[in-house]
Amino acid sequence: MISPEIEKKLALLQQKYEAMGQDMTSYLDGLLYADFLTYWDYIHLDTLLSLQNPKTPFPDEEIFIIYHQITELYFKLSLHECKQIAARENLTADFFLARLKRINRYFEALTHSFEIMVDGMEKEQFLKFRMSLLPASGFQSGQYRMIEIYATDFINLVAKDKRAELSHASFEEQFEHIYWKFGATELSTGKKTLTLKQFEKKYSKIFIELAQNTVDQNFNALANVLQQNGELTNQLIAELKRFDVNVNVNWPLSHYKSAVRYLHREPEEISATGGTNWQKYLPPRFQKRIFYPTLWTADELDNWGKSWVEHALSTRSNL
Repeated sequence: MISPEIEKKLALLQQKYEAMGQDMTSYLDGLLYADFLTYWDYIHLDTLLSLQNPKTPFPDEEIFIIYHQITELYFKLSLHECKQIAARENLTADFFLARLKRINRYFEALTHSFEIMVDGMEKEQFLKFRMSLLPASGFQSGQYRMIEIYATDFINLVAKDKRAELSHASFEEQFEHIYWKFGATELSTGKKTLTLKQFEKKYSKIFIELAQNTVDQNFNALANVLQQNGELTNQLIAELKRFDVNVNVNWPLSHYKSAVRYLHREPEEISATGGTNWQKYLPPRFQKRIFYPTLWTADELDNWGKSWVEHALSTRSNL
């Protein structure tokens, strides 16, 4: 016997499929013959667990691979929220705040979990298997760069000594002086590393187009609009500052601690990061990369990242 509730739902389904010019009976046949969905099929578990393919026999390389894959999935989650914020019509402070909180939680989970990279592998194994992966480097994370572009005006990603000069330049010109390029130069010659050349070849056009498309939809631009309309709440300001610190201080500092742990011995070991000049590239106080400079005091801007780096250096001997 069919209950009134089921009859009601069938009637609604009939209306839905009639509106689309479809035969509901055919869809019910499909439902009748379809297998029940399983967890492992839904998330493609077997495929996911087959994506770890170490290049060396060292066991800890698998940790290295899995951690970076997890990181990229968190970046994908963050970009999912970035796109929602940028595409939202009639953006409200509440919507912005809710999505930004999600991104902050993703980055805080990543930063906390980076202890896996600091203490989770044997240094001897790392230095051996890492050399077999050259010139690949986490520096080449395109998703991370996209998050940065969504986060702020593109000029804020230009190397700090070029920002005033290039403030009215084209995106193409600004891109030539984007901060992270100076972290992938050869220490001896100052030339671009292969790591950087590969990265530019794959992503340059994508990054420039994204900067152009988000000139009015990046987080800084959107926050300015809300401020002009008197809608920029204290909660949203606090969350933007939290995001600024998470991405521009805490996340690079966690990498800095890892680099100190694994690479602080001989100069030639720098090549184990794909040739990147991590001593100048990672410390936040050197880059002064700040998404929302108008939200911070002059003293906070002057001392950006300094206390975090000093703490890392003071504890280096214990890493």
